[in-house]
Amino acid sequence: MSRLINLVGLVLIIGALTLGLAWYSSSPLVKRVEASGNTASAGVVRTSSDVASILGTPTISAAFIDQVLAHYGSSAAGTGKALYEDGGMYGIDPAFALAFFWHESTFGLYGAAHATKSLGNIICTPGYPSCIGRFRAYSSWEAGYLDWFRLLKSEYIPRGLTTVDTIIPVYAPGSENNVPAYVSAVKQMVAALRSGRMEVA
Repeated sequence: MSRLINLVGLVLIIGALTLGLAWYSSSPLVKRVEASGNTASAGVVRTSSDVASILGTPTISAAFIDQVLAHYGSSAAGTGKALYEDGGMYGIDPAFALAFFWHESTFGLYGAAHATKSLGNIICTPGYPSCIGRFRAYSSWEAGYLDWFRLLKSEYIPRGLTTVDTIIPVYAPGSENNVPAYVSAVKQMVAALRSGRMEVA
């Protein structure tokens, strides 16, 4: 009798493990592994076909952000956790922040961002405590990330500017930038990052 009870218990345990494994493998939060070309080993944490709306939970992992920054030789390498967590806190997918960072300065390799530690080359405003030239400057990349997310959350989203197409004409106006090219570049980079690629094809 005890042997039969043990056998039934074993069957129940195996069944529970099988169901748990099936749920885990189908969960959208399970990281996908992309293994072709310039891909990272564990980048995508949630899939999305929307490359316009900045709102949402992260679609890329903190580890993948670090891999991208290291791939480009950025001095911001190692700060992926901060970028990821700031995006989650403000309800903005960090894939967009990373795409802006790439387009503005190739992750701090070029232009003023190398000195200002600014993800998005935010224009200095009256009363801002620290600026270099015409841009806000920060004590660390992490501080720059936080200010970028705060700017979008407080100045853009309340005005209904929640897509790349509506944000960029204000963020980088036509008097200073090629707006359609900027919009296209950010969308392409977001799509690349979400597929586990580090560069636009």
